[in-house]
Amino acid sequence: MKLILAIDVGGTFTKLGLVSIEGEIISGRLFKTGARQPFNEFKKKLSEEIEQLRTTTTKTYTIQGVGIGAPNANYKTGEMINPPNFSWGQRVPVKKMVQQLLNFPVYMTNDANAAALGELYFGAGKNMKNFVVLTLGTGLGSGIINEGRLIYGQHGMAGELGHVNVFSEGRQCNCGLKGCLETYASVTGIKRTVYELFADSNAESLLRSVSYEDLTGKNISEAANEGDIIALKAFEYTAQILGGKMADTVAHLEPEAFILTGGLSQAGDLFLKPLKKYMEAALFNTYKNKVEIVLSKSTSTEAVLGPAALALVGLKLK
Repeated sequence: MKLILAIDVGGTFTKLGLVSIEGEIISGRLFKTGARQPFNEFKKKLSEEIEQLRTTTTKTYTIQGVGIGAPNANYKTGEMINPPNFSWGQRVPVKKMVQQLLNFPVYMTNDANAAALGELYFGAGKNMKNFVVLTLGTGLGSGIINEGRLIYGQHGMAGELGHVNVFSEGRQCNCGLKGCLETYASVTGIKRTVYELFADSNAESLLRSVSYEDLTGKNISEAANEGDIIALKAFEYTAQILGGKMADTVAHLEPEAFILTGGLSQAGDLFLKPLKKYMEAALFNTYKNKVEIVLSKSTSTEAVLGPAALALVGLKLK
């Protein structure tokens, strides 16, 4: 059996998987990334976990290659470039490190690009050629599929829609700029919106007793489902901003669909209905009612399918 070793590096957890060419996850492991610890600690832990993973199946297999998805990863250099929320340095040689650990071909890209490839080959984009994946988690990542291929750009960093500008003097972003889309349309962004609404309104809310640190996309969604005025306004405002920028993206790319994944997408119709409304309102007439917004069906465990798809494409097995 031919398998891919897939590695999904997250700010909190790193997921490993042995994945078949057909996209079946044969076995997997998960461990704390230690993003605030020295990079060498991650290297040591990764090596240990890979060894454990390779012994978790009794099936006879050969590893064909390794796929890695990581925040701010550059496809062409194999480095994580200035990754926010990590204390590993400005240029982190992840691909080189994995190549030193394992004698297999290694392919690496940013986590949202990997997610787009996972959707293309194994997920909601399986029957599409042109779509954009938006990962609405702590930040906003994006991966662009055009005519069945992932767009990388000249220097390997294309598709950073989270850093298009919404307001020139808007919220401070971790990237150093102000007013980036991800400071509004992400779990972190909607939390900031909730607290701004608290300051501007005396309306009662189930969320007022929740500290900023404990506030999550899930409890904002739960409050909105119960008719909480602050939560509903927060989703409406977030949808208005993101929908407008999605309309801009349609003008650039004319995709068949946007595929949403991540914590913010889990609000379902509470978010999708206003998002569709605001996107359609901002679309050039030629594009109206032609672009779908769909939710990814991939689970957190299946995040390894993206890096697996990356390796399969690199090896020309897909």
